Amino acid sequence: MSPTAGARQLHLSIGSRFDNIELVQHAIDDALLAAGTSEDTRHWIGLAIREAVANAIKHGNLQDPRKAVDVDAEIGAGEIVIRVADRGHGFDPGGVRDPLAPENRFRAGGRGIFYMRKLMDDVDFSFRPAGGTLVTMRKRLSAAENAPSS
Repeated sequence: MSPTAGARQLHLSIGSRFDNIELVQHAIDDALLAAGTSEDTRHWIGLAIREAVANAIKHGNLQDPRKAVDVDAEIGAGEIVIRVADRGHGFDPGGVRDPLAPENRFRAGGRGIFYMRKLMDDVDFSFRPAGGTLVTMRKRLSAAENAPSS
């Protein structure tokens, strides 16, 4: 991630264990709080982070605690950009079933990507040459939320 002037940056590399999701969410929430982001905005961003990291752990790294999930966040220039990378085989996001389709409403799975797309302004999936999926999520922050602290 190339830093922008005045941006707050965070990098975490965690083992693929579900109890590490809480750590990631709290670290980014603390950075958003320090940047003056509202409680509501932090809540919705936190849900998107939880879904992205859970997907990386479960579907990307197949819950192998030896495989890391890397999380990078940059808060600045009126937005937060969060990148979550796993070390799995990748997947086709277009192949994920629509959770709102009548035949899928009671199926487990498929809701994480749906929630990320609803909660964030932009969600993009790419695939790393060495393997793994990289999800990039962006959320615009209001001018009041992004004002420098005195």
